[in-house]
Amino acid sequence: MLQSSKTKGGLSNFFSVLWQAIIGKETDYTAISISKAIVLLAIPMMLEMIFESIFALVDLYFVGHLPNSGHAMQTVGLTESVLTIIYSLAIGMSMAATAVVARRIGEKNPEAAAKAGMQTIVLAMIINVIISVVGVIFAKNILLIMGASEETATQGTTFVQIMMGSSTVIMLLFLINGIFRGAGNASIAMQSLLIANIANCILCPLFIRGLGPIPAFGLTGAAMATALGRGIGVSYQIFHLVRGNSSLKIKFAYFKPHWEQMKAIIKIAAPGILQFVIASCSWIFLAQLVATTGGDNASAGYQTALRLMMFFMLPAWGLSNAAATLVGQNMGAGHMDRAEQSVFTTMKYTTIFMATVTVLFLTCGPIFASFFTNDEAIKKVAVEALRTLSYGFVLYGVGMVLISAFNGAGDTWTPTRINVIAFWLFQIPFAYFLAKYLNLGPTGVFIAVPTAEVGITLAAFILFKKGKWKHKVV
Repeated sequence: MLQSSKTKGGLSNFFSVLWQAIIGKETDYTAISISKAIVLLAIPMMLEMIFESIFALVDLYFVGHLPNSGHAMQTVGLTESVLTIIYSLAIGMSMAATAVVARRIGEKNPEAAAKAGMQTIVLAMIINVIISVVGVIFAKNILLIMGASEETATQGTTFVQIMMGSSTVIMLLFLINGIFRGAGNASIAMQSLLIANIANCILCPLFIRGLGPIPAFGLTGAAMATALGRGIGVSYQIFHLVRGNSSLKIKFAYFKPHWEQMKAIIKIAAPGILQFVIASCSWIFLAQLVATTGGDNASAGYQTALRLMMFFMLPAWGLSNAAATLVGQNMGAGHMDRAEQSVFTTMKYTTIFMATVTVLFLTCGPIFASFFTNDEAIKKVAVEALRTLSYGFVLYGVGMVLISAFNGAGDTWTPTRINVIAFWLFQIPFAYFLAKYLNLGPTGVFIAVPTAEVGITLAAFILFKKGKWKHKVV
């Protein structure tokens, strides 16, 4: 009877914490238990990452059932690869915002946290204008450079123009969520992406297939739905920023450019942006290498595998983001040992999750691929890619947590150096050698990915243990 009572009490406490994580509640993450802090931060962050990945999966699902879907699927996949550059900028900026905001919150200075967050937004908007204009003007050329055929590039031009032209909402969605995460308001970040995805799931079939007075836009409709869905999510974020019902109290005066503050943010964001641009450019090169050595079907299969991989791995990103927030806030509060322990506890949870994903990909790869395409040639490549990539998942997850820990501390240069060596000096030449010189084609590219991730994780672990990140001032 006593055991039954304890079990019920444990379950009740678990669901209470789960509900608190979802709805959000002001919490001092530097004072509660580390495990509880990780749960409160990681659950909404994991859901946030899942919701972000659903955009591309929804697009792939609906365009994958269009006539001649190979061209449409390739366009979606290649465009997502190019958009990773924008994601890199957005993530780099949000990384700086998370680090600075978390440090100020840890120091119990929410006003300085709010000012830093708003200056990051101003800076990001200035940068993004140029990207949007270039993307709209050179949309077709972008697809051709990525290895698409003339027919695919022609059909996908409008899709790319809409996606690149609306990149401002992508930037804001990532950046504002980074600000909320740094402040410990992870539930608002999750809610904004949930709303955006609901809108996208409703609009995508309407715009692609048409209904009543709404014409069928086909592939272009997918871009329209995604842009509008993300825009709705950003509107929700702005509402909460202006409303000021959290630790961040926003005033419009905070948007006035403060050049000294911007310079401080750039010092953190620049290597952070470079860090992700390095990785993104590597992924773009690999996508182009698959397209040129394997053709349209191999490219579509590889892009399908990547979307599936990112969907299942983004919860691990959520866990790693929780580590970044805990590191930043605990460093601000002067709890260095607690910051380090937060990282190792998060690594344990991430290892369990990634091991589960590995088993799923090795056993259920064909089922996952079948959900997105009925084309056997595309499916075959997707399954091969999923199985090969999955061999490095556990170490990849551990590496993500370590990299995020550096970034949360404001030490964005260390992961940047690791990425330069692992991606540009090893992964790209190795993939090229396997694909071209050993004539392995796309298979060689698949093998190069987990091999490089092993090196990243080992380097990150060694440097993390050295502890230089503990002395970073932001």
